[in-house]
Amino acid sequence: MDLSRQLKTAISTGKLLFGQRQAVDACASGEAKLVILAANCPQEYIDNLHANHPGVTKHRAILVNRELGIACGKPFAVSTITVIDGGDSDILSLNTNIE
Repeated sequence: MDLSRQLKTAISTGKLLFGQRQAVDACASGEAKLVILAANCPQEYIDNLHANHPGVTKHRAILVNRELGIACGKPFAVSTITVIDGGDSDILSLNTNIE
């Protein structure tokens, strides 16, 4: 799956949130369907998110935060993307790759 292409489709047709705080809030409220994490996202944050919200699918991308921001068309680094609605993309078919 081409993550960059799927992200662009999801951004234009679905609902995504950017940032660690928004991810925690969306997971706590039960809105989050998928959390995509940058390759260089702090391990402590990932462990905490996984421990507090084990039912949410988490996928660690091979892109670092700067590359993830570029893939989303944002002029800033993005370490965490929360998918609320995938829209016309296949992004929700990503599986958890975090133990």
